[in-house]
Amino acid sequence: MQDFYPKKKEEQVDTLFKFIIVGNASSGKACLLHYFIEGKPKQNSTYTIGVEFGSKIEKVGSKLVKFQIWDTAGQERFRSVARTYYRGAVGAVIVFDLTNIDSFHSLQNWVNDVRELANKEVCIVVCGNKSDLTDERAVQSHEAKRQCESLDVEYIETSALTGENVNEAFSIITKTILQKIENNQMEPIFQPRPFTPKPDQFDIDKPTKCNC
Repeated sequence: MQDFYPKKKEEQVDTLFKFIIVGNASSGKACLLHYFIEGKPKQNSTYTIGVEFGSKIEKVGSKLVKFQIWDTAGQERFRSVARTYYRGAVGAVIVFDLTNIDSFHSLQNWVNDVRELANKEVCIVVCGNKSDLTDERAVQSHEAKRQCESLDVEYIETSALTGENVNEAFSIITKTILQKIENNQMEPIFQPRPFTPKPDQFDIDKPTKCNC
């Protein structure tokens, strides 16, 4: 597990939400996480090896929410280890690359994995990432929206380079989670016990540069 984000002084929070970020390799998951945590693009990005972790405290409505976010590797050889981090997640950000049709075609599998392994009431948003690469787009907005409607998940287009809709993606599912808690559709999570699997040994190769 890799944790590249400095720990900050704890604030008194109302609740903690565990989120996961999943999707094919090189779809920009780590870059989205970095932009959400740091508010700026990630430099010299590499493929995630195993799992990366970040946390952030934000005001959502009247609640002060701490996000505990796990970015899982998209490569198949890390998939079984990454899946152990799904447990207890109440929010999932599924990322695909708007310039890569194969990553779009993998959406169904990622949604199935999340619904099978995370919290039974998990809220999902799909991010069509790299919206800034307009000339390289391989997936049109109407195609992605139609697919996400059929999967009963939210859809938004993001750019981890410009920051377009990055905060909005997390806000969408956070508001849905809070609404579910308010409507007694989900257990309140005020004193969470974060799940931390035992450290695993990863087959670590030299990191390969990827494109956000």
